[in-house]
Amino acid sequence: MIEHESLRRFLAEDAPYGDITTGSIIPDSEGRAAIISRETGVVGGLEEAIFLFAECGVEARSLAHDGDWIDPDQQLLDISGPIHGILLAERTVLNIMGRMSGIATATRRFSALIDSVIPGARIAGTRKTAPGLRFFDKKAIILGGGDPHRNSLSDAFLIKDNHLALVGIEEAVTRARSVSQYRVIELEVETPEDACTAAAAGADIIMLDNMDPETVMITVQLLKDGGLRERVRLEISGGITPANAGSYAGCGIDLVSSGWLTHSVKNFDLSLDMRMALRTIKM
Repeated sequence: MIEHESLRRFLAEDAPYGDITTGSIIPDSEGRAAIISRETGVVGGLEEAIFLFAECGVEARSLAHDGDWIDPDQQLLDISGPIHGILLAERTVLNIMGRMSGIATATRRFSALIDSVIPGARIAGTRKTAPGLRFFDKKAIILGGGDPHRNSLSDAFLIKDNHLALVGIEEAVTRARSVSQYRVIELEVETPEDACTAAAAGADIIMLDNMDPETVMITVQLLKDGGLRERVRLEISGGITPANAGSYAGCGIDLVSSGWLTHSVKNFDLSLDMRMALRTIKM
C-alpha cells in the first residue's frame, strides 16, 4: 500500500515548473540508471520509488524487497527510460528511500537491542513524525520489525496527562469504554500508585511515562501484589533510546515506545548513478 497523492505532491514540490537544468542542457534522450546502497541496513521505500519513477514515465525494476537487509554497493533498482524523467524523480526518490531506510534500519537495530535486554518486549513508534510523512515513517517502522503504535488520534484511546488534569483516571476510563467496547484504552501514568488505579479501572495498556528503571520495577511489583499485572500490558516511554534502553533490563514490561525512531532519524546513504544514454529522441 502506498499513498499516491502524497507522492505526487512531493514531485510537484520539487519541480513545480519542471527541471529547468536538465531540460536546458540534456537532449531528450533515453538512458539507464541504478539506485545503489552506500551502507549496511534495512531498505525501505522501493515501492514508493517505483511509483515515483512511473509518474515520470520511467520504468524501475526492483532488485531487492522492502525490509531486506542490504549491503554497501548493492544495486537496489534498475532504471530505464527518458533521462529527463529519471533526473526529475531522482531527489524525491532518494529523499523518501533515505528516510524510510534510515527509520527501518534504526528500528531493526533497536528491536534487536530491546529483545536482548527485555526478552519478549517489542519496540514501537510514536506520533513524533514529520508532518506529511507519518504514513511513510510508520510504514518504515513496520519494515524494520517494530510496532507502529497509533497512526492518528482516531485509532485508539490514549489518555494522557493533559486529559487527567481535567478528569480523573477512573472517570476517564469509564467514559472511553462507554464510547467503544472495541477500541483499546491506553492510559499514561507517572507513579506506581496511578498505574494500579488505571489497571483496576480497566485500562488495557498502561504507559509508564518518564519512569526510571527502579520505579518501573516498583510499579510492576505493586501490580503483581494487587493481582493486576495480568490484566494489562505495560509500556515504557519517554526518552528511551539505544543508549539507555539497557538500564531497563529485567523490568518485566511488554512494550517500549520511542520517538527517537522518527524524530531523530539518520538518513540512509543511497545514490542514483546514471549508467548510459540508450538513444537520443530529438535534439
